[in-house]
Amino acid sequence: MSLRLQRDRDVTAADDGPDAFRRLLGRLGVAEVLAIIVVGLVLVSVVAPGLLTPYDPLEPDDANALAAPSVAHWFGTDSLGRDLLSRVIHGTGRTLLGSAVAVLIGLGAGTVLGLVAASFGGLVDAVISRIVDVLLSIPGLLLAMVVVVALGFGTLNAAVAVGISSIAAFTRIMRSEVLTVKDLPFVEASHHLGGSRAYVLAKHVFPNSYSAVLSLTALQFGLAIIWISSLSFLGYGAPPPDPEWGLLVSEGRQYVVSSPWLVVVPGLVIAVTVLAISRLSQLTRERTTA
Repeated sequence: MSLRLQRDRDVTAADDGPDAFRRLLGRLGVAEVLAIIVVGLVLVSVVAPGLLTPYDPLEPDDANALAAPSVAHWFGTDSLGRDLLSRVIHGTGRTLLGSAVAVLIGLGAGTVLGLVAASFGGLVDAVISRIVDVLLSIPGLLLAMVVVVALGFGTLNAAVAVGISSIAAFTRIMRSEVLTVKDLPFVEASHHLGGSRAYVLAKHVFPNSYSAVLSLTALQFGLAIIWISSLSFLGYGAPPPDPEWGLLVSEGRQYVVSSPWLVVVPGLVIAVTVLAISRLSQLTRERTTA
């Protein structure tokens, strides 16, 4: 009898899998489907950019300088005749890698600081909280500019600067979540049963405080894309001729009147990518809280 019940459960689970997937697809709207497509194309551009364009992003072609968008060059060409679509695609990996590094720095340092501040309290909490207040009082992009000037120009240094400027946000939300969780009955019970502070933090407090921080991560990733592109636009990021989204906008602004696609196309790519990531993060939050 037990074997038969187990087989029935397995069959039911096997049937529910495809049905659950179809129900999920049925609940997705047009915005969610477009966001998934955009993020998928971005990931392909990072992993295998050569699959999406046959042109070399660094090879000039004087005969096609400032060519308008056409069948041969979907996004047109720049002042040196380089295919703009190719440069956008090959610049995706550089921009997203820098954004990922920035988010990892902010997430790692902010999580540790927030956990320590809320767990120890007292003077430790006061010192960390005041530092966070000072950092939050400075606009993030301005703080990133100050840090990147101190570190030196380049994509990696720009990513580190953006990561440092995002530590305060992660610290604040992690501290808030830990303060909420650490006084719950099951945490106090673990202390009464002889659990050490490190054990309780690792086993109970941290796992129950991390969901809000992860939700912030996706939103911060989109913000990191904007900040790193802004730093590159201002000349603090990737040096020419390397393709990078912000640098492409900066190079195209000299021809904004005669060749507006050099500015509009990279700008739209940045905006659409950030909106797609934000929409997927919102969808994930809705699925988690449902």
